[in-house]
Amino acid sequence: MTNYFNYFTEVEDHFQRVRGTGLFLLSPLDWALIESWKNAGIPLEAVLRGIDQAFEKWRKRPARARIQMVNSIAYCAQAIAAEAQALASGRPARASAAPPPFSLEDVRGFIGRNAEALRKAGQQDLAASLEALDVESLYTDMEQLEQRLTAIEEKMVARLRAAASEEALFEARRSLDVELKPYRGKMSTEQLAMLERQFLERKLLAAGGLPRLSLFYLRA
Repeated sequence: MTNYFNYFTEVEDHFQRVRGTGLFLLSPLDWALIESWKNAGIPLEAVLRGIDQAFEKWRKRPARARIQMVNSIAYCAQAIAAEAQALASGRPARASAAPPPFSLEDVRGFIGRNAEALRKAGQQDLAASLEALDVESLYTDMEQLEQRLTAIEEKMVARLRAAASEEALFEARRSLDVELKPYRGKMSTEQLAMLERQFLERKLLAAGGLPRLSLFYLRA
């Protein structure tokens, strides 16, 4: 679980640093793409190396071909896929002994805030499920705690999908198509399908004013 819950912030910080513009904000597409990598089990190391490789290749291009800055992490998708494959083929990953980046009090506060948000949104049973978690015991097994939170979130997302109108789903997919158009050639069919699912879920949750329950979002 080393560096496990730093996935989003590590990728964001690294992309901004390599791009050379610390004030650059990731788009909804970028966040959905990072989440698709996380859910697919792409190691953090592969993502960071892929970003490095993509920018190294970009900077080797002639100056006239570098008029446009890299404005989305989607530009790095092919390089990240290649790095993930290299790691899967036996390249050793860097070891780290970093503890979870939050305390028991952080986790309790996060779960409590999310339970309150769910209750305000009318999701009483899901709020009760969160509050019923034995956080102190589960804190010793962060993977099990994350699995329980993810199960509750998946139930919440399934409800949103079932309740969403065809028009809302159409608009979400059209928005994704517009943002993704310059980068489609850099992703496989499987990657695109996973990205569409994550992007749609983010849109539905944002529209419903509902929180993300995964510990990945505690400090994202």
